[in-house]
Amino acid sequence: MRYFSAQYVFTNDAPPMQRPIICTEDDGTIVSVEDTGGNLSERHSTEFYNGIIVPGFINCHCHIEFSYLKELNMSVPGLTGFLQGIMLNRDRNDEDRVKAMNDADKQMAFEGVVACADICNTTGSFELKKKSKIKYLSLLEVYGFDSTKAAKRIEEILQVARVATGMDLPHYIVPHSAYSVSKPLFQLIKKLAENNKVSSIHFLESDEEKRFFSEHSGPLMEAYLNILPPGGFSDPPADHLSVILQLVTSSGNLILVHNTAIEKEHIVKLKKRKDLWYCLCPNSNLFIENKLPPVSLLEKENCEIVIGTDSLSSNNKLSMLSEMITIQQNFPGIPLEKIIKWGTLNGAKALGEDNWAGSITPGKKPGLVLIRDSSLAEMKLLPASVAQRLI
Repeated sequence: MRYFSAQYVFTNDAPPMQRPIICTEDDGTIVSVEDTGGNLSERHSTEFYNGIIVPGFINCHCHIEFSYLKELNMSVPGLTGFLQGIMLNRDRNDEDRVKAMNDADKQMAFEGVVACADICNTTGSFELKKKSKIKYLSLLEVYGFDSTKAAKRIEEILQVARVATGMDLPHYIVPHSAYSVSKPLFQLIKKLAENNKVSSIHFLESDEEKRFFSEHSGPLMEAYLNILPPGGFSDPPADHLSVILQLVTSSGNLILVHNTAIEKEHIVKLKKRKDLWYCLCPNSNLFIENKLPPVSLLEKENCEIVIGTDSLSSNNKLSMLSEMITIQQNFPGIPLEKIIKWGTLNGAKALGEDNWAGSITPGKKPGLVLIRDSSLAEMKLLPASVAQRLI
């Protein structure tokens, strides 16, 4: 048995507790949580920490394959410039890619991530996932706006899926975004995803996307016209809402990633889709668009919110705590308890992992994370706050 305590503990089962005692099995399974009412007397073998203990973090959106693209240079700002930067900087050797992924995985685990929904375009991260301390759900991402190559794109991702199946890695096939998938390809993906328990899609990341659909113009349209063959651009989806409500599978949980340009009218209409989760990746949004999603609006509309880190191509580190700090600094009215829940229990529910993760509950094995150097008096995270996984 092990015993842990801290100035505060956020269990997600009850309001934050002062100096409770958490008892765990040696393997991390929670045995009990004793509410001391803040009056903690010295007990043999109790590990006491000056900070906040929370359950392990759940990263609901990551591209660990892109870890080698750290400090990506963008020739022009905005989403189109970022996508072009990705394409121009893909040429790295395999050793660089593997090392970068392993370094990123170890850092995420050290800082408290216990489960992660990771976007995959290849099999490159699979060996890492077999050995990692983090439980990964691989979301095998399909993209391609050339409608003449829809069948080819499906065969490519099915090859990746076969490798994942052979390695016994949990995975689902998902579309990249509304603006990067042709309607024929969406229809093929939907058939493959009809039994998905979890799906995701990059959603309303930029105002450029709105112009692309409403006017068939702007930077995204210009980029496509430069690369698509004659006839490749035909019968695109009508808009973002029709993609979610008609072209994406209606089964399981659906994670909408980014939501930087979302508006109330979108949120209201999307309530037709059950089991919808809104993923915030604020540091990535600031890097690409210098803009944050309307978090207060999402909260006011009672949206189910989760948190992700995106990739090192649009972030300087894959730190869930750093994302939470950014949210709190920019939306100070949102209580820390709620932000912690977004990054733990809500994430566990969105990924279907709340039977073991997301809350410090007897019988679960959620991991324990210590947050240090925060303002306990104000119950606020600070720019200098750090997270470290205890178990």
